[in-house]
Amino acid sequence: MRSSPAFLLFSLICLAQELPLAPRARIITVSPDGGHYSEPGIAINPRNPKQVVVVFQGGKKVQGTATAAWSSEGGLTFTLAQGTGDSNWKVLGDVTTTFDNAGAVYLCSIAFDKLGTSSYWAHGAGRNGIVVRRSPDGGKTWEATVSAVKAFPAGTERNIQFEDEPRIYADNNAASPYAGNLYVGWVEWQTTQSVILFSRSTDHAKTWSQPLRISTKAGLPRDDNGGLAGFTQATGPDGAIYAAWSDGSNIVFTSSHDGGLSFVPSHAVMATGPTYFGDVPGVARVQGFPILAMDVRSGHNGRLYLCWSDYTNGDVDVFVAASGDYGSSWSAPVRVNNDALHNGKDQFFQWMAVDPVSGNVFVDFYDRRVEAANYGTRLTIARSTDAGRTFRNYALSTVPFAPFNAFLGDYTWMDAFDNRVVVAWTETTAKASATNKETIIKVGSADFR
Repeated sequence: MRSSPAFLLFSLICLAQELPLAPRARIITVSPDGGHYSEPGIAINPRNPKQVVVVFQGGKKVQGTATAAWSSEGGLTFTLAQGTGDSNWKVLGDVTTTFDNAGAVYLCSIAFDKLGTSSYWAHGAGRNGIVVRRSPDGGKTWEATVSAVKAFPAGTERNIQFEDEPRIYADNNAASPYAGNLYVGWVEWQTTQSVILFSRSTDHAKTWSQPLRISTKAGLPRDDNGGLAGFTQATGPDGAIYAAWSDGSNIVFTSSHDGGLSFVPSHAVMATGPTYFGDVPGVARVQGFPILAMDVRSGHNGRLYLCWSDYTNGDVDVFVAASGDYGSSWSAPVRVNNDALHNGKDQFFQWMAVDPVSGNVFVDFYDRRVEAANYGTRLTIARSTDAGRTFRNYALSTVPFAPFNAFLGDYTWMDAFDNRVVVAWTETTAKASATNKETIIKVGSADFR
């Protein structure tokens, strides 16, 4: 049967859009079968890059517990760990992870029994808080004791708020006077506003400092455009802390030079399109909130990078801007995805990592450039070897998945070391349909050495 000219043209367009495969790409599924999993975090141990830990939320129901899996083979294989849940709370979610300078790894999550009103979490909120658990052996075993960064354990406190989107970081810089410190930043939803809070631990997560508000300007009280969201952090070789988040159509930036005891007034540094949007086909909501990362190699003049996604070009694109002066000024945004401009294809749920060995910038994102209906979704890695000025795109996953409006979470995650990257993301299962919205966590790796 002869193909029509239109079909041949479509095939040629698809072939032209196909990306080179990421070098030595490998993908495995790390979550159990038959559940609803999302929002993974992943970290490489800089002291032993063969150690990788991935964390994620979920279970047999859409909301569930926190899970960790560990690898001693650089992320090529993973083993599920035990002891990461907490029966004291109904739900654990928004999980992130980091290794400290001694090789211990931490799992940070929110904990709650119920949400408040939809998108207005502080209105009618119940028991909730932020908790951290520690593993001394690369994620194989986890300590039974959990520390609370901030919590409302009774649910009847007069000043109850809702703590959300915590992210944990460690100062691993040998020359830093604060090496070994742990930091958590998050958004607190109040009934009248949203604010960014910050806490630090100097004793390996046994105790946490009184939360400090670091957002000079408050946001709106709803989980939507106008609320503060998406705290992210980079730590410099001298221990300086740089932090950013989204405030509507602006990225806000601040810094600390005393180990997180105080911060300079936060201020907008980058105008963006809305970074919270619900118009990506098959996905209930998408957040393009910023990721901040730093080139920590000596002699690179405090080079910082911001990465986000928005639809200033009509369809959703991923962008990176750079600062060579510790965040005082920023370059014009560079479009990371290299498909045709205004082609109606979305790239979203981006994450970024700067390799501490090479300084190369890596970005991952969901990618729909090859799919005619802007629906089937793959995972792409972009790499810059010229300080974020240009990016080359590579396919990590080659088989698209259909999202079916399943909950994919609010982010993907990646880490890099010595030109090797590991990426964690959510997909629907092969059995998924409009009525079966099961999801899995996948981890992909690529070696650019």
